Formats: sequence, structure tokens, C-alpha cells
Amino acid sequence: MERYLIGIDVGTSACKVIAVDGAGRVAAKALAAYPLVSPKPGWAEQDPEHWWEATQTALAQVLDALPDRRAVAGIGLSGQMHGLTALDEADRVLRPAILWCDQRAAPHCDDITARAGGLDGLLALVQNRMLPGFTAGKLLWMREHEPALFARMRRMLNPKDYLRLRLTGEHVTDVSDASGTGLFDVKQRAWSKPLMSLLDLPASLVPQAVESTERAGVVRAELAQRFGLPANTPVFGGGGDSVIQTTSMGVIDTGPLGVTIGTAGIVAGGMRACPEPTGQLQISCGNAPGRWHVMGVTLSAGGTFEWLRGALRRMSPDLSFTAMTAFAKAAEAGSNGLLFLPYLLGERCPHVAADGRAAWIGLTSMHDASHMIRSVMEGVMLNIRAIAALGEMAGLSCDVVRVSGGATSEPFWLHLLADVLQREVTTVTGAAEGGAYGAVLAAGVGAGWWSSLDEAAGSLQMIERVTPDASLGRLYDARFDTFRALYDTLAPLYQRIATENTNR
Repeated sequence: MERYLIGIDVGTSACKVIAVDGAGRVAAKALAAYPLVSPKPGWAEQDPEHWWEATQTALAQVLDALPDRRAVAGIGLSGQMHGLTALDEADRVLRPAILWCDQRAAPHCDDITARAGGLDGLLALVQNRMLPGFTAGKLLWMREHEPALFARMRRMLNPKDYLRLRLTGEHVTDVSDASGTGLFDVKQRAWSKPLMSLLDLPASLVPQAVESTERAGVVRAELAQRFGLPANTPVFGGGGDSVIQTTSMGVIDTGPLGVTIGTAGIVAGGMRACPEPTGQLQISCGNAPGRWHVMGVTLSAGGTFEWLRGALRRMSPDLSFTAMTAFAKAAEAGSNGLLFLPYLLGERCPHVAADGRAAWIGLTSMHDASHMIRSVMEGVMLNIRAIAALGEMAGLSCDVVRVSGGATSEPFWLHLLADVLQREVTTVTGAAEGGAYGAVLAAGVGAGWWSSLDEAAGSLQMIERVTPDASLGRLYDARFDTFRALYDTLAPLYQRIATENTNR
């Protein structure tokens, strides 16, 4: 009898559920959407009940598509990181979840850093700079602005772990997702009791943290009966989406570099030891025991192309991504000297620059729309190269790059990335399904399908390989040097521009 593993990914806009067979093929998949609410500028919230409703809908559709739903061997979970789901003593949700992209906690990041003894003290405790999206700052915001609700809170969970609670009744997270709370000692793979004490947060607030491949509960009997699943179907640790999506590309050890180009961009790799933290790159526990995950996140990747398309469609409503890509291909490599800095939303990596601004530099009457479009794409790739350079300095291997995300559907993006990085670029099976597939790989190890995540990664098949055009190496090396110098030159002006706009 064919056996299946279920992967569930609670994303920012929808829940994806997939079923994967013993050969690693996706046998069925479904998607169920839910809204994101922004009550105030810079705020982002969701109702956790919407996650659960969407999960049930998508899971039912996937199980309906299987020949025998009782052949499910286990469930793996993935989800958006950093979200604060606050629960009372009866596990009731106290308020809408505060998401990863919410910025309200920014002032509290400085407070947390100061309490830890400055950046060096904070890095010694949790190996990461405190970012507004992290959960720790949201807890302090809630304590200051919603003290009555905070007093009732007994437990916090990340989004995927709220689904685990509903599925199994267990309060458990995994070490990769815990790494993104800002309260986790990533090097020791344990909650940072010293930092939580400094912040006056009780240790009982956080859930148990397990390895991604570890069993972390079984589906509750009434749910198993309702969905027709086997009794005691195991649910495994899983992972935070940014980490486990890299696992879906087979990026676990010090081998290939993983690049995800979605709305944002992620450059990540695996290491066998926790690197010395600098605050420039985010360090997480890897999905394999004894491995660590190092990544840099750029806030504007594919989203930059989407912004440009939106701006141009005001003049040409029928403009498609395909047409824009054709324009870009018509321009010569290097965009005839035109450079674009893609900091439309500020930046997180390779620079921490909340007030960062995008800019075209070098624009002349010799440039046309094709140069402007191509320069935007090249700017995104040059920024990815800058993050990869930080990764190399931290000890990541960047000789071969594996890519996932929306860019994988357009060959020109892959060729441009290969040319700008001057590295071989590949895509593999599973990467298109992102975190849900990574969750399946972790669950498969826990269920005994593979002996390790390394073995699971070895089962992935290459789909496409793109080699760089070596004749463009010198050109893009020079463009990269200029690109980095431009940020250093313009950075002092960003805060002035932001202040001027605020005071208008």
C-alpha cells in the first residue's frame, strides 16, 4: 500500500497542504486563503481561527484526493515566523495574532538591546540582533499597551504551533521557529532564561522546543475520526518557513547556497557549528539536529518588480510580467551603466536601514524603459550578491546556488542571477512547494522514511541547471563594487529624506 506524508504550511496569505508519496512526488495539494488586517499603518494582524479554518478546508481537499486517507504516515508543519499568538489559561486566543511584518514593536527593540547590555550582550545571549518583527518586542508592546490582556496571557505560540495545538492539544514549537522569537539561545538550542529574566517574562510563557524531525504530538482522536486519519497519526516538529523552505531545496549542510526570490528575498545556507554572531545575518537552529541555518533577508526582491509593473500599468494597463521581461532582455547586460538600489521598504540585509530608499543612479537621455526595467532586476540580484558575500564571510559555501520562489518560473531570472553571482544556479524537485515540502522531509525522517535530512535531501532531483556567462564576470564585478559604494554614499541622506517626508 502506498504511504503518504502531509505537509501543512500556514503562510501570510494562505494555508497550503500537500500530500507526498514514498517516491517524493506530490500526490495532491490544496490552498485556502485568509485575510491580513492592518488596523494602523505599520501593523499587520490575523485571526488565528482563520488559520485553523483554512487548514481544515485544505486538508479535507487533499485527503479527498488520496486513494486511501488511512495511508497517511504523519504530518509536518511549516509556518510564517515571528507571529505572536497570545493564549489564556484555557488556550483561548486573547487578541489577533501580531505578524512577522508588523513594525509596532520597533521602539522596544532598543529597550531589549539595552537591557541585555548592548548589541554585544544581546548577541551573546541569543546570537541575533533584535528586529521589530521578532516576537520578543511584541510581548513588551503588549505589556505596555494592553496590560489587562497581557496579565491574562499564559502561553505564546508561533502560527504553525497554534495549528499544532488545535491538531494535537500540545504546546510545542521547534528549534528553528523558536530561533525567530528573539528569546532563544540559538547556540545552545534552548530558551534564553537569562534574557527572559532581564525582560521580566516568565519561563512558563514559552512552549517546549523540539527538533524539527522529532515527534511532537498525535492528532486528537476526534479529529482523526472526522478526517478519516489513522489513530495516533504523529505530528512532527516541523520548522519556521524561512528555514524549512531552505530545507526543501536540500540546503542543510555546508553544500549549496539557497536563494528564494519571492516578494522578499532570502539567501541562506547550512553550517555544522553555530557561527560567531555579528548581527548582520540571522542565525537559526537548522532543521537537522546539530546543524545551524544562516540567512539574510532583503525586503524587496520580486516585490520590486511588482512595484515597477504597478507603476507602469497606470500608463499601460495590459502590461504583463512576460512583456516586462522581454523589455529587460532587450537591454544589454549592465543596463548601459544604469544602477538601481532596491530599498523600496527600507532594508534588513545586507544593511539594517529602516529609512533606506530606492534610487536609480546614472540615468541619462540614452536610457529607455528596457534599461530601467533591467536595472531593477539587476539591482535585486546585486543585493542578493551582497548578502551572499556576507554569508561567505560567515563560512557559507556559495559555489553552487539552488533557487526557489516565483523567479524559478522565468528562465531569464535564473540566467541573470547566475551571471550576476557568477555561480551555477539550479532548481530541484520540492522547492516549488516551499515550506510544506520541507515539513514533509522533516516528518519523513521522524517517520522513518529516511535516516536523516541529509538522506532526504539526497532524494531531490535536479530540474534545471544554469551556468553563468563567464564573459560577463568582469562587468558584473565592477557593477557590484559600484553598487556597494553607492549605498555607503547615500546612507547618510536616507534619514534626512525620511525626516523631511515626516515633517511635511
